Amino acid sequence: MGANCSCNAGCSGLDGNTTRIRRILWVALAVNATMFLVEIVAGLVAGSSALQADALDFLGDAVNYAISLFVLGMTLRRRAMASVVKGTTMGVFGLWVVGNTLYHLLAGTVPEAPIMGTIGVIALLANGSVAGLLYAFRGGDSNMRSLWICSRNDAIGNLAVLLAASGVFVTGSGWPDFAVAGVMATLALSGSFQILRQAMAELRQESQSVAVSVPEKKAHLSNIMVVKERRL
Repeated sequence: MGANCSCNAGCSGLDGNTTRIRRILWVALAVNATMFLVEIVAGLVAGSSALQADALDFLGDAVNYAISLFVLGMTLRRRAMASVVKGTTMGVFGLWVVGNTLYHLLAGTVPEAPIMGTIGVIALLANGSVAGLLYAFRGGDSNMRSLWICSRNDAIGNLAVLLAASGVFVTGSGWPDFAVAGVMATLALSGSFQILRQAMAELRQESQSVAVSVPEKKAHLSNIMVVKERRL
């Protein structure tokens, strides 16, 4: 679906592409779950704050894709509520990255640059593939937009991890790793704000639609009763 989609309360946000989106979401879910396992192990072995942050991001995205599969084709309200959950999750992830980065900063951790670089390349290929699949749906409702924002942020984060690995290798310091983790936290918090803002706007739109439709239904029922009385 293109960027000019305008969704009302009855719009699924998929424009007849439900089957295609479902396949893409299953692929994205499998990729993110696998990469979480790979990166969390590599992050712990390498002592990299950025890799551990990226691993948790993969886990959060896997959960988000699972939620999106569940609400696919549901009403705008259900999809917006799912987006609230996803936006909140992204915000919590960002705050966790901040805390984890401060811990490693105080501990003076110096991560293993070769492991960071290798895993960073693999993660970039994985996220780049998912982002490419979701690119056509970036202009949909908050649910679809949240998926695009996640995949875009992940690809950017992977590029940053590669830069951090290069910086750690050259300087022998953990500061490049800390800096990239900070960037990833900022991306997560920014994405969370964007998703929550759109989701809340969609919930308000849905509430207004319901508020308008109730009087109309009452008036319609009243007209029916009048007609029946006249016939009697």
